[in-house]
Amino acid sequence: MSFTFGLVTSVASGIPQFDPAKAQEREVDGYVYDRKGRRVLAVLRGKQSRVLVGSNQISDRMKLAIVAIEDKRFYEHRGVDVHAIARAVWQDLQHQGVVEGGSTLTQQFIKNQYVKSERSIARKLKEAAWAWQLERIWSKDKILTAYLNTIYFGNGAYGVQQAALTYFHHGADKLGWAEAALLAGIPSDPSRYDPVTNPKAARDRRNIVLKSLLDQGDITYGQYANASLARLPRAEDVHLSGERGPAPYFTNYVQQQLIDRYGSGRVFGGGLRVKSTIDLNIQRFARQAITKWLTDPNGPSAALVAIDPRDGSVLAMIGGNNYRRSQFNLAVQGERQPGSSFKPFVLATALKDGISPDSDFESGPVQIPLGDKVWSVHNYENSDLGRISLATATEVSDNTVFAQLTQLVGPGAIVRTAKRLGITSPLKNYFAIGLGAEAVNPLEMARAFSAFANGGRRIDGAAFGNRPRVVQVVRNESGRVVDNNVPVGRHVLTANTAALVTSLLQGVVRSGTGKKAQLSDGRPVAGKTGTTENYGDAWFVGYTPQLVAAVWVGYPNSLRPMLTEYNGDAVAGGTYPALIWKSFMERTLAYMREAPADFPGVSLPYSVPRNVVYRNGSLQLDNGNCNNVRQLLYFSGQGPARTANCKVNEVQVPRLVGSTVGQANARLAAQPLTPAYVYEPARPLQKLGVVLRQYPARGTLSSYGKVTLVLPKALQGSVPRVVGLRLARAEARLERLHFKWKVAGNPPPGAKVVSQSPRWDVAGKRGLVVTLVVKGG
Repeated sequence: MSFTFGLVTSVASGIPQFDPAKAQEREVDGYVYDRKGRRVLAVLRGKQSRVLVGSNQISDRMKLAIVAIEDKRFYEHRGVDVHAIARAVWQDLQHQGVVEGGSTLTQQFIKNQYVKSERSIARKLKEAAWAWQLERIWSKDKILTAYLNTIYFGNGAYGVQQAALTYFHHGADKLGWAEAALLAGIPSDPSRYDPVTNPKAARDRRNIVLKSLLDQGDITYGQYANASLARLPRAEDVHLSGERGPAPYFTNYVQQQLIDRYGSGRVFGGGLRVKSTIDLNIQRFARQAITKWLTDPNGPSAALVAIDPRDGSVLAMIGGNNYRRSQFNLAVQGERQPGSSFKPFVLATALKDGISPDSDFESGPVQIPLGDKVWSVHNYENSDLGRISLATATEVSDNTVFAQLTQLVGPGAIVRTAKRLGITSPLKNYFAIGLGAEAVNPLEMARAFSAFANGGRRIDGAAFGNRPRVVQVVRNESGRVVDNNVPVGRHVLTANTAALVTSLLQGVVRSGTGKKAQLSDGRPVAGKTGTTENYGDAWFVGYTPQLVAAVWVGYPNSLRPMLTEYNGDAVAGGTYPALIWKSFMERTLAYMREAPADFPGVSLPYSVPRNVVYRNGSLQLDNGNCNNVRQLLYFSGQGPARTANCKVNEVQVPRLVGSTVGQANARLAAQPLTPAYVYEPARPLQKLGVVLRQYPARGTLSSYGKVTLVLPKALQGSVPRVVGLRLARAEARLERLHFKWKVAGNPPPGAKVVSQSPRWDVAGKRGLVVTLVVKGG
């Protein structure tokens, strides 16, 4: 312990200047440029995103909230908890890496301002030393004020004053409990707790802060309850004031990537020179394509993202109609259901598994068993086609076929495929994922489709990793390269699987739901439409070998059906989204001087029929005894490796726990299966005649196989039903069974029992008192 303390005190001798106001004077402007490095998109000034305020201009509620969630012992320690530091160092040495945290609020202030962001033991010691020294010369209130002036609150707000203005449009001195708790919860992870993009997580985090305040006695229960029910700020109301340059939605996204990598202290005022990937001419073409088709200012809006699939560069990003009015970025933050535009991920999963696109399916209403539930799926306007191939189902976007395909390949496998291709939004492995029921955003859809266009390779950045490539290179103020974010290809599909997907998606544009996306010069195009139920969202995501674009159309603030907005008809993916995509692509490809090019050739392997069955969550080969067998065409040498162990005349074992004996017997007879019974002693007042357990609990048996039911048995008799009996008869029956009774009041002669407690058919015990309610005479 003395060794650790010695290290702390010795390092403290090199303490720097901490005052945020003086640090702000030393800041050097940084810049974000377009892809050519000529046009300035944004100036990265600390003063622009942070307004320093004094302690008396920060609400006491804000101070209490940040202390409650970040450092409960702030007013007790001297800047560093030596025991915690020693424990952290020991844990890190044991694990040969940084494991243990434990920074005080003072240390966090030091880290945010003066210590490089790498995780190391040396960094922890330096933080601790400077924090210990700072607390000797500054008051707690001055440290807390400096901390609140310098931390990042997300959405471009750097410091508590700018955060209050950004989220609530008033100063930090006017923050209420709910507002202060929301802001206090953001700094530990500004992306995760962003009330715009993750309102549920932000609300939960705010309520954790409020509970901490309650537990510490800072607020009353009434204040806690009222603040917990307060609404979050509306997404369209969250924005920074001030001017923005061209492509503000894109620029804001670039800044978020920079903050995630370098920290807000270095990004704003750190002198970084950032060359981005955006082409402002292509950005202009995107805006013009949208305004050409969406002319009603009160009608639907659109988002568009364009990517060069060869190097992953994001060339254009339209995130909304008016950045000044709303900084909510529909291209990045506007997660909406993609509908059928998600089906290519199902298709890619099936092709990876070896299922041939020539396999036949029945197009029509289907009911897919999901354990104790059934998933019922139908096509839009009952457009059933009978027996069709998977290729045709892709072309016409047949829901019932893709529901069957989702069951065959499994929703978990579809999630894994989508994630590998570049989808980063949370995806639940529900069966409805195959029809696009899980929300995504246009940026990740464009990036995922880029892998189809790029021979199965997802493009990452060498510096920024598995994220959309919006930054080319970052230099410091002297011009030295800090990070060179060159494109790095990751094989996520085989080249032939990607080519097969592309070939099938070409059919969508050639003769399917995406015909309006056909380009005037006749060049090959692949793509997929998407329309959600009730026409609330419409998508088109398409590509050539040189350019990918994702277009979403809808109402940004609510899921509002677009039933008449397309010249009196509904807006589907093959209407406005496809037309916007076409207008944008024709203009952009001409500007890029990209001649028409063919997609890579496809090798369709020889296919063989195999009889398969969906069993225990996976496809298995039929052993000759299985029910619900279907025949699929598999590429030669591929297909399920496991053979099902189906039984002769196999039936499913139903779940019977909680059913009455009569219900269980009827269910077993319908299968048909044979019941057997075993008993265990019942607890007093336990309900009788109900199945407690069963063996087997699930799975299959041959017809008339035995299912053993475990039932409770009353060892001291069961409570009889006496409701409806004359009081004298009821008393006699209870006495005969060694039960006692109690009657309220003085019942008249001949009174009848109208209710009893406990009810009948529960286990009794000697001396149990049954309360009777009687009426009449």
